[in-house]
Amino acid sequence: MTPPDKHILLMDGPDSKGLIYHVTGVLYRHGLNIIHNDEYVSPNGQFFMRTEFESAPDVTFDSAALLSELNTALPNAEGITFRLNPKRKKNIVVLVTKEHHCLGDLLIRYAFDELDADILAVVSNYNHLQPLVSKFGIPFHYVSHEGRSREEHEEAILRTLSIYEPEYLVLAKYMRVLTSDFVNRFPNRIVNIHHSFLPAFVGASPYRQAYERGVKIIGATAHFVNNDLDEGPIIAQNVKEVDHRHTASDMATEGRDVEKIVLSQALKLVFNDRVFIAGNRAIVL
Repeated sequence: MTPPDKHILLMDGPDSKGLIYHVTGVLYRHGLNIIHNDEYVSPNGQFFMRTEFESAPDVTFDSAALLSELNTALPNAEGITFRLNPKRKKNIVVLVTKEHHCLGDLLIRYAFDELDADILAVVSNYNHLQPLVSKFGIPFHYVSHEGRSREEHEEAILRTLSIYEPEYLVLAKYMRVLTSDFVNRFPNRIVNIHHSFLPAFVGASPYRQAYERGVKIIGATAHFVNNDLDEGPIIAQNVKEVDHRHTASDMATEGRDVEKIVLSQALKLVFNDRVFIAGNRAIVL
């Protein structure tokens, strides 16, 4: 028996009476079965809803007809947007520099079908991680930044990315600042991970700086990349307590563990279409 097709409907716009009733009614009339439904209304009256549904094998699902009826069935549809995505793995490319921990975690999750994505390739400005990537049979592209301006280097990366046309880019400790032109080519499609000391302890050796200040909490932040460095909409965060017994090396080790866990959590949310962007905030359903 053919399994039912699953889709995810994302809706956001001004809140008004009866939105859930009207949307679920349209899905019912199209013979669709709702599996999960989550909604949220912000303090300023913005409505967000994620609806996961499936179509029966004997039902011909017409996405265009569904979206058309949704846009006419709501009594106050002005300002409301709908996005309809099939529930499937996303195609991604991972960008790295030298650190292996986040990349290694993603490769293992991918190998055991836990990532909800297909890693099409790994791109790096160093070749240090090529042996690791080769163990998983994934293409590795070494695109050196040496002797190139930032713009020239990014153009070379874009030529590589054009081979794969990824839906998302994952910066798994990619230690190069991206230009606005590059970021604007992938709006809300670049996910980054960094330690959560920012804006404190900027620059090299953040864990050494944290140790010298005697911090009591270390953590990690995963966020979308925009033109404000490390200030894009936050998707996921976590922390871990430390104390005076932890050396700078201990903190770095603990920090790497938190980083890879937070990154995988954030990607699971993004790849399952659970994240809405509202200004510079991420609404996660």
